[in-house]
Order: sequence, then structure tokens, then C-alpha cells
Amino acid sequence: MGYAIILLVLLLALAPLWHFMPTKRQKHQAQLRECAALAGLFVEFRDLPLGAERLARLSASERQVLYYGLRLPASRKRPRERRAWYRDQQEWRSVSGRLSAPVITESLPVSVQAVAVSEESCGIFWQEQGDEDLVREFAALLECWRDDLVSS
Repeated sequence: MGYAIILLVLLLALAPLWHFMPTKRQKHQAQLRECAALAGLFVEFRDLPLGAERLARLSASERQVLYYGLRLPASRKRPRERRAWYRDQQEWRSVSGRLSAPVITESLPVSVQAVAVSEESCGIFWQEQGDEDLVREFAALLECWRDDLVSS
């Protein structure tokens, strides 16, 4: 009986600590983000690059997604124009006008919701539905896109 009481007291003392143990999903996210960092990408939460009207209709959880980006060197002649494309059904649409989507969009899985380029970086917006191989594939695609942007 005495051992049962000691065990119960120990369990009650340790129970709050189990609350801070990462879930399987959180461990998976950490692995993906570590893989991205090792591949030279940075990860941050950003709003989807949609128009103001479309963003206003989305909840905060739908609007804020993860951006896996690759830093770009500073442009020498004129600043890069900020551009973004989002997936609408099965096709890519430009946020500002009728710009054709970059070549990398042909290779992206359905989990990628948008791509964007600015003076600082080029990257993808997605919900982290994949594995580390997919992150490495994203890194390779973004490096190709960066090379195209820098050379033009």
C-alpha cells in the first residue's frame, strides 16, 4: 500500500512535465525544418501572397502558412520586382496581372500553395505535408530558380 501511494505521488509530480513533451507531428515538423536549414533554406510564417480581398476572407490559420525561402544576392542594376503566384484549382495564377508562372511550378506537389520572389528571397508557401526528401527537392528547385533570377 505504501508503494502505491509513493508511485501515485510521483506520477502526480511528473504529470505536468508530460504536457511539454513534443507530439509526433511536432517532431516531424522539427525534422523538416532542420533539413531545410541544412539545405540552405530559411523557414518562417508568412501570409499567403494573395490580394487583400482574398486574404480578408481567410481565417488566420488559413492565411498564415510556412514559407521555405532561399536568400538572393542583392541585385546590382535595378531592384527585383516583387512577384507571387498561387495555386487556384490545378493552375497557377499571378497575384499582380497576367505574369506566367515560373518553370519550377511544374514540378511542385499539390501541397505547395504559392511561390514568390522578392528582392531578398525566392520561396514556396506550404503546409509541411511531406518528408525530408521533398524538402531537399524544394531546395534544389529553389537553387535553380535563384540561378535563373540572378543571371537575368
